[in-house]
Amino acid sequence: MSQDSQFHLLDKLTSHTNSDCAFHSSTTNGAEPEHHHLPTVPSAASALSESSWKRSTEAVRHFRSSDSEACPLGGSVYQSTTFVQEQVGSNPAFAYSRVSNPTVDQLESLLGRLEDAPPAVCFSSGLAAETALFLTLLKSGDHVVLSRSIYGGTTRLFNELLVRFGVSATFVDSTDSANVEQAITDRTALIFLETPANPTLELTDIAEVAKIAKRKGIPLAVDNTFLTPILQQPLELGADISVYSTTKHIEGHSVALGGAITSKDEQFISRLRRVRKSVGSIQTPKNAWLTIRGIKTLPLRIERHSQSALTIARWLDQHPEVITVNYPGLESHPQHALALQQHECLRGQSLHGGVISFELTGGYERAVQFSGKLQLCNLVEHIGGIETLLTHPASMTHADVTEQQLADAGITRSLLRLSVGLEDEIDILADLEQALCASRPRSCQTVVQERPLTDVQDFRLGFDPQVIACESESKEVVCPVTQ
Repeated sequence: MSQDSQFHLLDKLTSHTNSDCAFHSSTTNGAEPEHHHLPTVPSAASALSESSWKRSTEAVRHFRSSDSEACPLGGSVYQSTTFVQEQVGSNPAFAYSRVSNPTVDQLESLLGRLEDAPPAVCFSSGLAAETALFLTLLKSGDHVVLSRSIYGGTTRLFNELLVRFGVSATFVDSTDSANVEQAITDRTALIFLETPANPTLELTDIAEVAKIAKRKGIPLAVDNTFLTPILQQPLELGADISVYSTTKHIEGHSVALGGAITSKDEQFISRLRRVRKSVGSIQTPKNAWLTIRGIKTLPLRIERHSQSALTIARWLDQHPEVITVNYPGLESHPQHALALQQHECLRGQSLHGGVISFELTGGYERAVQFSGKLQLCNLVEHIGGIETLLTHPASMTHADVTEQQLADAGITRSLLRLSVGLEDEIDILADLEQALCASRPRSCQTVVQERPLTDVQDFRLGFDPQVIACESESKEVVCPVTQ
């Protein structure tokens, strides 16, 4: 590949600006593109108003100390099971940490503000949040409509637990909102979606399903874990409830379990808190504090995750040994137009999260070999950490899902899910490239020419995809080696 073509492909891989976003660069009448867009500065009267803060400012600065004697910049951890009461019947705001805690309260207030909603309700994990949601809204005899491609733990809850209490579920292809409406019965008490879907990255039009739900008088809940409130606002799009595993992108450092639910329906929130009190599933103070710390950098992290994910998705998409790439940011994604409409823009960039899924030639055996050859990326059951993480959904996150449900959702045994971290894109691409070479079947490795990757552009692009296509034993294979 010539140097000119390398730079041309690099520009295509790393271009993130989208015409649907504000402040995008443009060229008119042959003029040079504008690069310096100055934002409109608020008037002096409103510049310091918290109500006008952007989400990135809210994430960093939302803090109010409950301590009358000190105001620690890093926040306080109220690591106590109980709190002293002045007298019998005083009814203090904080009495017992299974019910409420000042540190958890801070996190709930922050998460609510990020969705322009009342304080959220925080739980010990994402599944604890879902369980409390279902206990709040469902009873024996009720029916739920869910996305067919959804977190495996959610499917397990319905298949193994809720069914024992007389709750039935229908999993549908929610990419077509008509399927959701057709699945609704007179017993349907909830519509539960995950978009982007885990792990297929299918999208559901939240606004369209919200219209159906409101017409039928059924609450709509959306699992927004993959994008967080920074990149998608389910409540603004018409959903009644947003659900999160804060363990993932929101906390972002793989150190604190947590879950959260937000809603603008204060009566529902009150009922949800009652359920949490009854089952004892509140988040711990230390994990709440760690999550608050993570949120401070969430806007920056999710932006970088998204930028790198688009570059890597484009790289995978042009690779001859990759059969399928699922990422809404790709122009080739069947719902790319919906992604541009439904996902938020940051600083003129259309961003679609840090998670990709893909399939390699060679099926399940190749996927296993590939995952075992990675050196930088980690094989784990997780997304949203600062490190790049690989998951084999069929045997890990969705291991308890039936074979039929996996097939219906398009989750094959060769599908891999990649959560792109904050490492340099060059290093991530280099690791993927060497793992592809190392996992190639022996029949494709009869002629191997090693070459050092010393040039930065060469390291980013790695190889000429036309050279490494392993269609026959006589094809030359060029594998990179680091010096």
